[in-house]
Amino acid sequence: MIRSVTIFALVACALAGIVPDDYEGRIVNGVDTTIEQHPYQVSLQTNSGSHFCGGSIVSEDVVVTAAHCMQSYSAHEFKVRLGSTNYNKGGDLVAVKSFKFHEGYNPKTMVNDIAVVKLATPVRESAHVRYVQLAEKTPATGTPAVVTGWGTKCFLTCSSLPTTLQEVEVDIVDEKACASEEFKYGSMIQPTMVCAYAVEKDACQGDSGGPLVSGGKLVGVVSWGIGCGKAGYPGVYADVPSLRSWVEKTAKAL
Repeated sequence: MIRSVTIFALVACALAGIVPDDYEGRIVNGVDTTIEQHPYQVSLQTNSGSHFCGGSIVSEDVVVTAAHCMQSYSAHEFKVRLGSTNYNKGGDLVAVKSFKFHEGYNPKTMVNDIAVVKLATPVRESAHVRYVQLAEKTPATGTPAVVTGWGTKCFLTCSSLPTTLQEVEVDIVDEKACASEEFKYGSMIQPTMVCAYAVEKDACQGDSGGPLVSGGKLVGVVSWGIGCGKAGYPGVYADVPSLRSWVEKTAKAL
């Protein structure tokens, strides 16, 4: 996720080829979970099977992820695995028809960090696959939420990505609060962003594009942050309610 260049240079396991190290998406101190608990979670992976980002299925053939995840790939170069607790096996592995990231995405400021992926084959709901609704309103600061993914579980040092889906509970921090003096981002927090925070709990490398869910609805997309679980620096997400109309319009057009 974003961080200053110098701070994120400390994180040595950033995924190559997605975005610069200081803008890598970021689960730290989470626990094992199952796809049945989070059936909207998907894995974006290269044709060779390497997981590079998360995502959320929102209809039979539409996945929402982060714009920064889509900067290094063409539609034929990656697939989407759905309905599996493990990113590297099980479930359904579906080809991608097309995708589009937000026209206003800015890799320097990370505003509008959202993208829509159109699946080549529709996927029906089951015990393992459930579409998640897009939130219409950003929850108030302090509202509980959960972020999931297969990203690294590192805090200060990194290891390989877990194959089992991870979850961590955090609290929503709205745009105004996240930009306040209580935290350390200041003016880096802009419209189309929402934050989530818990002490030494966070998303991390490999979680980019994945879901932040509260009240059963998708409220955020893992975007950026300075460090992973670093005191004073919440995880920053694309704010789904403010980007909802773009997602809906784009999904119909693809």
